[in-house]
Amino acid sequence: MTGVESPAYVPGHGLLAGRTAVITAAAGAGIGGATARRFLEEGARVLISDAHARRLKEHETELGRDFPGAVAAVTCDVTDETQVGALFDAAVREHGRLDVVVNNAGLGGTSALVDMSDEQWGRVLDVTLTGTFRCTRAALRLFRDQGGGGVIVNNASVVGWRAQAGQAHYAAAKAGVMALTRCAAVEAAEHGVRVNAVSPSLAMHPHLAKVTSAELLEELTSREAFGRYAEPWEVANVIVFLASGYSSYMTGEVVSVSSQRA
Repeated sequence: MTGVESPAYVPGHGLLAGRTAVITAAAGAGIGGATARRFLEEGARVLISDAHARRLKEHETELGRDFPGAVAAVTCDVTDETQVGALFDAAVREHGRLDVVVNNAGLGGTSALVDMSDEQWGRVLDVTLTGTFRCTRAALRLFRDQGGGGVIVNNASVVGWRAQAGQAHYAAAKAGVMALTRCAAVEAAEHGVRVNAVSPSLAMHPHLAKVTSAELLEELTSREAFGRYAEPWEVANVIVFLASGYSSYMTGEVVSVSSQRA
């Protein structure tokens, strides 16, 4: 199948002007990094975080050159509650308030269930699901204390719906993120807080290429209706939509960013 070419990059339209945002796992060229850039292009002030301090600093410097005064960075491992608390404290200290949180941190890997260790299972769940829980809880407390309002966007995955060999831990974690999103949305509604998620199928970035075989990537790409993978910024565009006023009546939804049937 011949792939359809990637579309032209979409310029910003000020959809997040005046908003402040925290984006986790935002170092580098993946969905988090693309989301940080798209938010800045849409007029937001952004606090990026990641567990990788060096890469985070490099990305902060890069974004800072293009958007002076609009970006800051705090190292944060979402498996550490103290670091999560420090991240949200820094957001208030840096910007005075917080409007949007994007929970992008996640950890994958490939292992047959029969050979999977408790440590492999637990590590993926701790980063991908429990890390999202920790950041969602911190965000909800902060939004409540600010007097209400705010948006949370979680990063799930289509493997939370579909079976894929070797992905039992990751699929279980992402299915949990979907369920967490729905439950959090119901609880947060009384405070005017919206909680939604994106569910990408295949967005290519350097880290994915390092941890996934070329054969599997080729197979997954061939399943896409467009015959190509998504660019990270294409997923980021949907996150922008969910963070913006254009999705004001949406909460508890999981939006598939895919050219396959969900």
